[in-house]
Amino acid sequence: MPDTSRRLGAAALSGHDLHLSYDARTVVHGAGLDLVPGEVTALIGPNGSGKSTLLRSLARLHRPDAGTVTLDDAADALALHPRDFARRVTLLSQSRPTPSGVNVRDVVAYGRHPYRGRFRSNDADGPRAVAHAMEVTGITPMAERGVDELSGGELQRVWLATCLAQDTGVLLLDEPTTYLDLRYQVELLDLVRDLATEHGVAVGVVLHDLNQAASVADHVVLLQMGVVRASGSAEDVLTSELLTEVYGIHVDVYTHPLTGRTCCEPLGRHASRAGAALHV
Repeated sequence: MPDTSRRLGAAALSGHDLHLSYDARTVVHGAGLDLVPGEVTALIGPNGSGKSTLLRSLARLHRPDAGTVTLDDAADALALHPRDFARRVTLLSQSRPTPSGVNVRDVVAYGRHPYRGRFRSNDADGPRAVAHAMEVTGITPMAERGVDELSGGELQRVWLATCLAQDTGVLLLDEPTTYLDLRYQVELLDLVRDLATEHGVAVGVVLHDLNQAASVADHVVLLQMGVVRASGSAEDVLTSELLTEVYGIHVDVYTHPLTGRTCCEPLGRHASRAGAALHV
């Protein structure tokens, strides 16, 4: 169930007692999740733990067998008109088809679809939103390039800009650092943090990298085999005992001496336990 002890305000987007399945096989069992304005919530867990499925259910892309999804004042977010929902919630999924013959600026402008009339009209704020999204993601110099010419990392930034151009209060990100090099991984996570802190966006993000989750998230949700095993701050959830049990490999956890952040180090057969223990 969601941890409500930390809440300063109402959740923007919530899932309650969600049961989710594929072909009659239940993959998420009674999970709860709150995404709060101004906070980043990171979903972590092994492959197949239900992270992406849970996020997709909040985006209305996976209908629950049981449970409810609520959005602000809407008791049932699943009943909202798709255009109304898209003005309030956006999702950056793991993969999207790459269009051909379209330049970067036009792809980013796809994010304005929920605001446009039948003939692409009535979106006076569109050009500003598109320009801003391209600027903050660093893709303005490639505005006229065809998206089918881009690298995987460049394309990932374009899709993120498309989501930002949608200008919603809830941003869902499914493994957004995939394909990005080290610099853009860090810059993307900084951007996610800024969106929450400076603009009050409620962010839900699926991450495999535990250290990235610790660095960006106010709240961490750990799933295992479709069940929420722990939910709380990084310090509370990212413990050596729990991570070692859930991931099936020894994980050392220590506090970084410079940043004060929680750091996780999985130890394989060739790792030096003695060296890692110096961090503890």
